[in-house]
Amino acid sequence: MAARPARASRGKSPRRRRRRGGKAPQQKPLYVATDHGRPVLLRPKDFAVAERGGGWGAFAESFLRTNERALEMLDVRPLLGAGEDGVQVRLQPGGRAGAIPLRSPQAERVVGGLIVKPRFGWAGVGRVLHTTGWTAAPELIEMPLVPGSGREVPPWVIAGPVLHRLGELLASMRRGYRDAEEVLQRPRGRILWHRYRHESLARGRWHQLPCRFPDLAADPLLRRFIRWTLERVYRNLLETGVGDPMAQHLAGEASRLLELVADATAAPPTRRALDQVLHQERLIGHVLEHGIQAISWVYDERGLGGGRELDGLAWHLPLDRAWEAYVEGIVREEVAKTGGQIKVARLRQTVFPLLWSDPIHRSLGHLEPDIVVTRGREVHVVDAKYKAHLAELDEHGWRRFTEDAREHHRADLHQVLAYASLFDADQVRATLMYPLRKGTYRALAERGRDRSRASLSYGGRLVEVELRGAPFGVG
Repeated sequence: MAARPARASRGKSPRRRRRRGGKAPQQKPLYVATDHGRPVLLRPKDFAVAERGGGWGAFAESFLRTNERALEMLDVRPLLGAGEDGVQVRLQPGGRAGAIPLRSPQAERVVGGLIVKPRFGWAGVGRVLHTTGWTAAPELIEMPLVPGSGREVPPWVIAGPVLHRLGELLASMRRGYRDAEEVLQRPRGRILWHRYRHESLARGRWHQLPCRFPDLAADPLLRRFIRWTLERVYRNLLETGVGDPMAQHLAGEASRLLELVADATAAPPTRRALDQVLHQERLIGHVLEHGIQAISWVYDERGLGGGRELDGLAWHLPLDRAWEAYVEGIVREEVAKTGGQIKVARLRQTVFPLLWSDPIHRSLGHLEPDIVVTRGREVHVVDAKYKAHLAELDEHGWRRFTEDAREHHRADLHQVLAYASLFDADQVRATLMYPLRKGTYRALAERGRDRSRASLSYGGRLVEVELRGAPFGVG
């Protein structure tokens, strides 16, 4: 798969550089892949390889060592092979979407980037993340910017988590008495005579009294920073999200949050001020920390994705975790209609320890179903599966899937049956839930083929196994 070159490196525009007598910044390659998709073949020349014959040679191993951590964070597996020019390096994408920089072992400088896009499309992932309340939001990686990725990633990829964090921060902010300073026409609290002499009397404004007084306010400085951040995100979404339903929706969310800080005057933060707020405030720890971090992302101008900046943040999103959260939402909605008690692995509510006699197996210390629903003497176990073997699943493939028990399907089935055996119930239903494209799901659902069931009786109880497909967002 050929690389898609970035337009330019981040920084001053090429036109501005040429006016000053410099050269336009050299474009750096940006490789694009799809989760669980085909491997991407890297070109040695993009990484300054000068081996005889044009191949990688011994340089391949040092390149992989230099980028080992970045590739692991994005669940990308390097593959070494042989080609006409000698050693070839391919990158096999796994189950994560995101962007990482690629470095050259020579001084470890960034010479390119890699983006792994979701196979169900950005729109599908956006809908899933929004539906789940951004519980599986993209996570930033402490790495250099990814060349060219700012144009390839939708603006909501980072804007969504920013707005979610700021919304939580505003909801958690406590009100308390603070020393406020304000210029008034009537005395309140203590008059600041030094300011009065130098500011008011010196300008003939004898009626303006600078005062300091205790005031009941909700963290005024932080609210000013929040408003500045929200305004920046709102403008970015409107400018870069034209025609993007998720960006337009988030712009509406930003507008709603702006109403909550309408009384504050927007002020750009500084790193020092953010650090002071972080140490002085008494909000819930992680809420404040996440909120300050979100403000920092915008303040540092490190790209919300889809913006004017060519380079973007390094980030990753485990798509299996997003799918699990989405399936949890589906099950919760069904349980709300039919009744029952629900427990989820996300909250560590479904852990079953395994007590091994041999300590070598302690790494396999427990079983943990994704979702367990109980209704009296009935138990329903649900396991969400975002798997590579379903990457190109279509209607024909789904029917074949229910008829042809391949090894990877057997492993899924054995796992969910192991979960089912954990419960002392009269009736147990074990469901494997897989993501389908919207068109595939509709075609199957219209004919009642989006689910396939089998049952068995064992130990005096009935066990029902269900293979179920569900649409992944709107992709």
